[in-house]
Amino acid sequence: MRARSVQNVRNSLSRSEQVYETLRQKIRSGELRAGMRLLEEELAASLGVSRTPVREALSRMQVKGMAELASGGLSVSVLTRPQIMEVYAMREILEGAAARFAAENATASDIAAIKHFHNRFLEYDGDSGDWARLNRMFHDAIYDAARNRYQKRMLDELNDTLALLPDTTFSVKGRADTAKQEHSAIVKAIENRNPDAAEKAARQHMQSSLNARLHLIFDE
Repeated sequence: MRARSVQNVRNSLSRSEQVYETLRQKIRSGELRAGMRLLEEELAASLGVSRTPVREALSRMQVKGMAELASGGLSVSVLTRPQIMEVYAMREILEGAAARFAAENATASDIAAIKHFHNRFLEYDGDSGDWARLNRMFHDAIYDAARNRYQKRMLDELNDTLALLPDTTFSVKGRADTAKQEHSAIVKAIENRNPDAAEKAARQHMQSSLNARLHLIFDE
């Protein structure tokens, strides 16, 4: 009887993890947007699970800052300007460190992967959403090359938070072209094994991204 109870707990945890990852990806894809209601019953029905793993997943989302209690109940978090500034301040530090570590630790195959996604970004000319996806692939390749799992985990959480923001900075006119130049500087520094230059270029890239983000949200 006890073994069955333990197994039920494990299954619940597994379902809860699956629900959490599904909701996380829905936020990243834009299917769930800031301010949207998160109703246990509706989510459970759409995902084909009971309300218990949904409740557990939503509780975890609250802890991670992806969901918040509003007047109408639980909803996808809406970031304020101070929160956006805080997220980008941390991202600038962590992205800079990731580029530095990549310059120090990247293998030949790591550099080849970074250059591959960089070239795809350079060659693309289309939808802003696809620009954003290619940009994530480029940055993920740098995270992998940095060889620091704890840093990668923190960056993943920050990027989950940034996914709460509407649209993408690549919808700002000229942002993609500027990002191409910024990416090129990062790639060059990593390939040349220059940690200082890599960190500086990555931090400047984040500062530029923040300026585009603020323009997108507050200057329209």
